[in-house]
Amino acid sequence: MAQTEPNLDHDVSWFLLPSYWAKLVVALISFLCFANSYDGDFVFDDSEAIINNKDLRAETPLGDLWHHDFWGSKLSSNTSHKSYRPLTVLTFRINYLFAGGFYPVGFHVINIILHCTISVLMVDVFSILLGGLQFSNKGRRLNLAPKTSLLAALLFAVHPVHTECVAGIVGRADLLCALFFLLSFLGYCKAFRENKEGHHFSIFWVLVSVILGAVAMLCKEQGITILGLNAVFDALVINKLNVLELIQKLLHKDKSLENIGLLRKGLLFRITLLMSGGASILYIRWRIMGTGPPAFTEVDNPASFADSLFVRAINYNYYYSLNAWLLLCPWWLCFDWSMGCIPLIKSVSDWRIIALAALWFCLIGLICQALCSKDSHKRRILTLGLGFLIIPFLPASNLFFRVGFVIAERVIYLPSIGYCILFTYGFSLLSKQAKKKKILAVAVLGILVINVMRCALRSSQWRSEEQLFRSALSVCPLNAKVHYNVGKNLADKGNQSAAIKYYREAVRLNPKYVHAMNNLGNILKERNELQEAEELLSLAVQIQPDFAAAWMNLGIVQNSLRRFEEAEQSYWTAIKHRKKYPDCYYNLGRLYADLNRHIDALNAWRNATVLKPEHSLAWNNMIILLDNTGNLAQAEAVGREALGLIPNDHSLMFSLANVLGKSQKYKESEALFLKAIKANPNAASYHGNLAVLYHRWGNLDLAKKHYEVSLKLDPTAPGTKENYNLLRRKLEQLQKKGGA
Repeated sequence: MAQTEPNLDHDVSWFLLPSYWAKLVVALISFLCFANSYDGDFVFDDSEAIINNKDLRAETPLGDLWHHDFWGSKLSSNTSHKSYRPLTVLTFRINYLFAGGFYPVGFHVINIILHCTISVLMVDVFSILLGGLQFSNKGRRLNLAPKTSLLAALLFAVHPVHTECVAGIVGRADLLCALFFLLSFLGYCKAFRENKEGHHFSIFWVLVSVILGAVAMLCKEQGITILGLNAVFDALVINKLNVLELIQKLLHKDKSLENIGLLRKGLLFRITLLMSGGASILYIRWRIMGTGPPAFTEVDNPASFADSLFVRAINYNYYYSLNAWLLLCPWWLCFDWSMGCIPLIKSVSDWRIIALAALWFCLIGLICQALCSKDSHKRRILTLGLGFLIIPFLPASNLFFRVGFVIAERVIYLPSIGYCILFTYGFSLLSKQAKKKKILAVAVLGILVINVMRCALRSSQWRSEEQLFRSALSVCPLNAKVHYNVGKNLADKGNQSAAIKYYREAVRLNPKYVHAMNNLGNILKERNELQEAEELLSLAVQIQPDFAAAWMNLGIVQNSLRRFEEAEQSYWTAIKHRKKYPDCYYNLGRLYADLNRHIDALNAWRNATVLKPEHSLAWNNMIILLDNTGNLAQAEAVGREALGLIPNDHSLMFSLANVLGKSQKYKESEALFLKAIKANPNAASYHGNLAVLYHRWGNLDLAKKHYEVSLKLDPTAPGTKENYNLLRRKLEQLQKKGGA
């Protein structure tokens, strides 16, 4: 299609494999990197995006996916992050339906397959970016850089920074986005299959490329950037545009612009198609998202809240340098980089300014070479490398809008394509100069092996929350969220003493960390350290007055301190800030029950069950309260209603069985007791109350049997020993009468 350019492979000492073997090798190695993550748990953001996301469940209409954000919240909500990724959520939903529930293996396997597929596609993509786009007379694309395209694809496949996207299920968004991003690029290249010197192209494939770009954006926002990259590729590769020459002619108002290819070969028309398509996609997305930007807090992205433009600019550039360092040396990886992990640079005397200087020194050097080099091949590769490095990163750069993170390894997935281009080109230049090319090749092979090992290690850390959170302690010891998550994980496992230590450290690092205060207050409440718990929870609601969970927990503490009026006020404040709060209504009902305000207690519990029909504790308390106040018929009705909604709840069976026994419906009561015991055979009270039923019913032998089982399970069970002794005396009396 064009004259032959210098072959990048000529001086490179590397493996030369047929295309299908190269792709097979890339697929196999990318699989080996992340295979050990296949049986990992749901970790970190997976809980919110998958387990707690109602959009995955069959009862949620499919249409809701198009009006909700990635986390299942309405896009119109003020609390929505505005992350609009319906196609990614759809794949989660399909995973959930095929697995029949929340089983993480299927989710992980799909992620691994997606990364392998993307890595294989990268062989074709890099062959175009590094070797140029040429077709045979039969319309078959030629691979003019088989060695370097294989090397670049391997570098991409084994890069450790990709672990978050592959081993973390939420990274599916980045993987799907990358898949359609690459398909859009390859589709755009197909538009020139019948091209002779660039004069003819297929509008169909250009439009397909735009559609695939839209699909990529529906998986994750970065996907839209492929349209800009297609335009850059068209200008540099198809039209062989000299950017510096164009700028000079524009500055001198040269009327011969058509001579440098701006208007030739349909470039302007194709760019108009790409830009029109991109603008339309962005407009539609903006209308769906709503006109308001997402709301983030200072802890998410502290630099964006700095008053000084200088401080904002210098810290943004420092973040860019850290992202570049993660590409160059992906050894220090962390699941979260917020909350003090990277302290703000507030002065030019901060030594970290060196990182900014180094970044811009390298970038300016590369840009100068990309613009000014007399070697057109060098200009093209460097410009494409910089384009693929920078353009996909722009949505995460804070330049156009505030983002909700400081650094996120997942957003480097696409920009790493540019890094692999630049690395491979640098390797080819070194190979050209080096006398011992094999030593250089061995060094690069060593980097690949180290990266494979690092991927495997990092994947194993992503298999469980405990390993993931603890791995971050050495990387980001100043990150309050890291300590919070370690503490939460320990608390969930019942290790409260250790959890307290990490929660305290989280609060020390971030004195406004209300979630850490709330969780620490909860643990102290359970340990009956009520005074400190109240202080922490009071401070949490003072810092964040609409923190409903903290208001509820404060109410529980105040109730325990017998400050009932304050507790009631706290509960109602929690409900004010969260209208649908069944747990708060449940606790409010307990307060009213303690105050003998039975009607209010029943109403509160009824509200809890209306909001959450499976709220077993609220149902149980209603049954027990009605039973204790002698309203057996109403207690029975409530119990039957509850079991209709939660048929396998043994505690409800037990409560209703007690009511039926008192109503002398012995047979039905017995059946429910036996069913409850079958579900929970080690509950002493179940056996004890069944024994009481048999005792009343006159089945004394069965009563004796279950009394003995109950006492064996719990020798201190209240009332059971006394009832058992009464039964034994009665049996002895009957034996004496029988003997007489």
